[in-house]
Amino acid sequence: MSFGQAVRTCLNKYATFDGRASRAEFWWFYLFTIIVTFVVYLIPFAFGLIASAAGDNVLGTIFSILAVIGFILVFVVAIGLIIPTLAVGCRRLHDRGQSGWLQLLLVVPCGNIVLIIFWIMEGTPGENAYGPQPA
Repeated sequence: MSFGQAVRTCLNKYATFDGRASRAEFWWFYLFTIIVTFVVYLIPFAFGLIASAAGDNVLGTIFSILAVIGFILVFVVAIGLIIPTLAVGCRRLHDRGQSGWLQLLLVVPCGNIVLIIFWIMEGTPGENAYGPQPA
């Protein structure tokens, strides 16, 4: 599965928590979320730098307002990407024959290490309780 196919698949299955996801689908989408988040974080950061360099004049005020709008955009993008990220994580765990509820380990200290290991491991071959093997 290519980068574009993985992103399209995950966004088409925006809140689909059933089924299975291949390692490629999961990791390509995870890379996509990192890239999008990084780019969106650059916007308010750049506006904030320009605002601080401009000082206390009209231009500085305009860029300060743009920085605040940029932070709102960061929040909207983060909220928009959290659901498909959790959904593909759940489907990835299903590929291993495990429950998607294991993602609750994210709230436990060092639980993310266990999840990363599960996400890296190969899925069960053939059909399992969560459906056919992903392509």
